[in-house]
Amino acid sequence: MANQIKKTSATKRPASSKKRAVKAKKQPAKKQSLVAKFRKRVDGFLGRRPHRSFRLTRRRDYRRSLALPGFWSLSASVVRALRQDKKIFIPLALIYAIISMLVVGIASQESFVTLQEGIAEAGREIYEGNWSALGTAAMLTVSTLAGRVSPNVSEAQQIYAVLLGLLVWLTTVWILRQRMAGHAVRLRDGLYNAGSPIVATFMITIIMVLQLLPILVAAIGYVAAQNTGLLAGGVEAMLFWIVAGGLATLSLYWITTSVLAMVVVTLPGMYPMRALRIAGDMVVGRRLRILFRILWMLFLLALFWIIILIPVILIDIGVKNLVPGLQWLPVVPLIIAGLTTVSVIWISSYVYILYRRIVDDDADPA
Repeated sequence: MANQIKKTSATKRPASSKKRAVKAKKQPAKKQSLVAKFRKRVDGFLGRRPHRSFRLTRRRDYRRSLALPGFWSLSASVVRALRQDKKIFIPLALIYAIISMLVVGIASQESFVTLQEGIAEAGREIYEGNWSALGTAAMLTVSTLAGRVSPNVSEAQQIYAVLLGLLVWLTTVWILRQRMAGHAVRLRDGLYNAGSPIVATFMITIIMVLQLLPILVAAIGYVAAQNTGLLAGGVEAMLFWIVAGGLATLSLYWITTSVLAMVVVTLPGMYPMRALRIAGDMVVGRRLRILFRILWMLFLLALFWIIILIPVILIDIGVKNLVPGLQWLPVVPLIIAGLTTVSVIWISSYVYILYRRIVDDDADPA
């Protein structure tokens, strides 16, 4: 019996030692796998991105095909897509405009009147043939676009405004994706199903705000330089414009990727940083062509605001001069609230269709 016990104990000891040996061998193998995985990731990144710091990149290494439609053609395709589903997008704009006015508020009519009178009084003579009122309306429109007639909202209301804007973006992208896939959808489907990637989209928005900090620094520097007379001329002015141009270029370089990432992140199971990597791979070798179309989108949007707001402002000035009892009626603030929602729908539709054109070009075997 004693011999049998010795045998079993002798057989158990080597088994435990073998386990320890196998475990000891596995640990360095795990470290090697992590290093290899990291190295593989770096190699993959370098393989996708041909540019190297402080090295001249040859054109053959970064040139990529991108068969995009022209500026007007791309804009027309966005208008056609919105017009085709106008029974969905018009109620969407109305719903979110009403929610925005109830939750966030509208621009104060008193501040609008004060700004109007402070800019110039020439608008009162518009019906007498004084065309200087056109300049007054244009200056007021620029001030509106700059946010000077915004309501005095609290921090909570500002967060609500951002969330509402993101929900409009997500709903528009979801509807367009389903419609271009050939699915019949209703507005209710978009309102209920489009909000799932709200957190990931919000993270991309925060990253975009950080990427706009260089251009904000350039704007602050411009105001300071103008007040101190630094821009009067000379070497100082030249150096300032070089630095300001570099900061603006840096923001535009970053923001081109993030704009497309706002669409990529809406894909199921997508994470923010992965969306940024995918969007970065999409714009390599095509950044300027994509950036020009994004700037064209913003130009058309500003033109749309001016075309709509200037006649409204002129009519509002004339009618309220004739009927002073209507001074309380917030016509222009209501129009601004509606234009804001329409602008978000336009931007999201334009960016999504631009994204689809890029994806279709990548998928084309030719």
